[in-house]
Amino acid sequence: MFGSSVSPFGIDSKRIQTVTKNPRKRETSVNNEQPSGQHAVPLEGEAIEELRVGVVGIGWAGQQHLKAYDSLPGVRIVSLAGMERDLRDSLQAEYSIPNGFADWEEMLEHGGLDAISVAVPTFLHAPIAVAALERGLHVLSEKPIARNATEGQAMVDAARKAGRVLDVAFNHRRRGDIQALKKVIDGGSLGRAYHAKASWLRRSGIPTLGSWFTNPELAGGGPLADIGVHALDYALHLLGEPKVVAVSAATHSELGPQGRGGGSQYSALASKHAFEVEDFASAFLRLEGGGTLLIEASWATYRETDDLLDFTVYGTDGGAELRVQGAPFPPVGQLRVFTEKDGEGADYVPPVVPGRAHDAVIEDFVTAVRGGEQVWGEHDGSLALYRAQIIDACYLSAREQREVRL
Repeated sequence: MFGSSVSPFGIDSKRIQTVTKNPRKRETSVNNEQPSGQHAVPLEGEAIEELRVGVVGIGWAGQQHLKAYDSLPGVRIVSLAGMERDLRDSLQAEYSIPNGFADWEEMLEHGGLDAISVAVPTFLHAPIAVAALERGLHVLSEKPIARNATEGQAMVDAARKAGRVLDVAFNHRRRGDIQALKKVIDGGSLGRAYHAKASWLRRSGIPTLGSWFTNPELAGGGPLADIGVHALDYALHLLGEPKVVAVSAATHSELGPQGRGGGSQYSALASKHAFEVEDFASAFLRLEGGGTLLIEASWATYRETDDLLDFTVYGTDGGAELRVQGAPFPPVGQLRVFTEKDGEGADYVPPVVPGRAHDAVIEDFVTAVRGGEQVWGEHDGSLALYRAQIIDACYLSAREQREVRL
């Protein structure tokens, strides 16, 4: 279906291929070619069958996938695709990966895989995932699922038709502080949550990395689609996955078009494309049952220097606040719970241990693949698709300056 260089998603995948979303050595081994489509599902009492994986994308995200796969027993990385040859060669050597490709389509043609990770710019998620699923491979994609819900739906449909796993990497819900807060909320001590707010805010954080981030045709949107989708995901996860019934959103593009909003890690000026996405977005979500959720995301805003990832929830019996200053790097943020006992304040700080981010994402994916057909249907990408549908509604609301019902 994707044999030609121009995919049905309107992108010349041969020309752009695997642009990276940063850098890391061992000796390559001889390729042990096996038929594609053999899946690592251990039977009770049997040793774990080897799971053969490939990674498309060799930037920071792809390297997190490589490191995590390499740490798991019974998993062998057999293929790697990425355009930067020197970096690809060094990663092949470091992880003893026998097969390296500049073109992801050549990697799929070569075969010998059970599953792949897709860690490339957003416009390539759908073409690669659908092609892999049609070949009977399991797929783990970086977030967001795709540029929009239409492409996300194509991925979900392909996963369901193939009967294979499609997971999307939402690593921040695996943070230890978010998991600790989840236990507090699920424990009922806050009562019924009626309002929450979540954000990821940067002062000078407009990404470049080839400039695809600031091109809506390649990225699907600006910070709302890039980092705001993380805030949306962990917020809905914490609240128990309530249905979103309506959204009212606004987007602003004030600093990026002026060449401002870059920093030591980022530069708004090093782009080959015009700045055509927002640099700040806010969205007010109405939830089924009467609850509300506010989401904010910015790449560039005049605020304190360190990035902030946060979440606040107000409940009928208590509230809680999480602040990760300097996000996403501190392993544990500041988490406080506000409640009372016998009419007196009984605020406290819950115990928190660091989470495992991409390591946990990869482990969950491998566990799902090894779980067999009885669990594959539970991992069809539909949760990530729902995130995309909400983000699409937010952009529509911002364009038309009205509330949009889902």
